[in-house]
Amino acid sequence: MTRPITLAFTAALIAMAPAAAAETRSLPGVADAYKSDAFVADPMPAIDAALARAKQSGKPVLLVMGTGGCHDSAWLANLIATDRFAPVRARYEIVYADIGMPHIRGLGRNPEVAKRFGFKIKGTPTVAVLDANGTVLNRKAAPKWRNAASRSDDDIYNELMS
Repeated sequence: MTRPITLAFTAALIAMAPAAAAETRSLPGVADAYKSDAFVADPMPAIDAALARAKQSGKPVLLVMGTGGCHDSAWLANLIATDRFAPVRARYEIVYADIGMPHIRGLGRNPEVAKRFGFKIKGTPTVAVLDANGTVLNRKAAPKWRNAASRSDDDIYNELMS
């Protein structure tokens, strides 16, 4: 008796799948908001260069630790690339560090990045704001970015510009 109910439930889920897919958020001018090639495979030199630029410019560094295959990481990288977020790009020296997904066993990369800044990655992206000396300015807020794709664009913009 439970088997027909299970089959009916599965059929209902399958029937709903196209509707759910249609509701996926997309970004204007971005073909796939959930993939990004912005993440640097060897991030330490890029981080060092951003910190050096920060010393010259006086801007903070926005260090996005994630990976292009993580939907939240890619969503955030693609959102920051939009015209609306040009002021965010102007405000920060930005580095997208490919750390994989270290919170999932066997999928981590470049563990020295998180270690350098004193993070144990619980989800990606982890977004750190650094001063020119590499001091983390948003230690408590940095791990909360792991749900970036479900946050509003306004919330993200306001947090990055505050």
